[in-house]
Amino acid sequence: MNDASNSNKMNQSNRQGVLSFSLHFSSFFPLILVLVYVRIRKAKYQLTEEKERQDQGIAEMSDLPGFLSVRVLRGVNLVSRDATGSDPYVVLHLDHQKVKTGVMKKTVNPVWNEELTLAVKDPATPIKLEVFDKDTFSKDDRMGDAEFDIEALMQIVKMDLEDIRSGTVVRTVRPGRQCCLADESNIIWENGQIVQDMLLKLRNVETGVVHLQLKWVKITDIGSSTW
Repeated sequence: MNDASNSNKMNQSNRQGVLSFSLHFSSFFPLILVLVYVRIRKAKYQLTEEKERQDQGIAEMSDLPGFLSVRVLRGVNLVSRDATGSDPYVVLHLDHQKVKTGVMKKTVNPVWNEELTLAVKDPATPIKLEVFDKDTFSKDDRMGDAEFDIEALMQIVKMDLEDIRSGTVVRTVRPGRQCCLADESNIIWENGQIVQDMLLKLRNVETGVVHLQLKWVKITDIGSSTW
């Protein structure tokens, strides 16, 4: 009898527990539905926002009037990082872009003569140049850095220069405390294109200059332009 009575009490207690849980769960069920709905809406919003960012990025790229072609010509009197000289190469940074030249072996006066291309979104954003010494078994050594901007070049790009004689110096940018120019930089109208020559004095090292030529390439000219 005691066992049957205890069994009945346990069953009754279990039923009450289940009933209590059901009532408790039902009271929170609408809140759970709301939370699930909010999570779904948030996920859809994030996907939509990401797609809009991607579409905007594509639109920005498609609206670019052209690209900046940077010909890295040579380095002059670069610092020596090894007993036999250095193995220098140049890296350019703009926004999230990173492009670099090949490595020149055992020289402090390298001649790269390599063309690097950068997509420009904001002409006011400076372009960073770094020179490194390539090492095989250790981290590449720094050989100086510099910054330059293309605001002056882009101002000339917006001008109508079709009637100007080829070889005309349209503008001269002079060195200043806020730039890394080692000498005056001429912007020239040459064979239907705008070209800027510049010598950049490397910072954070004792010596070193890098010679660049900048050219603005219109999208319509890609494939037909030559240096």
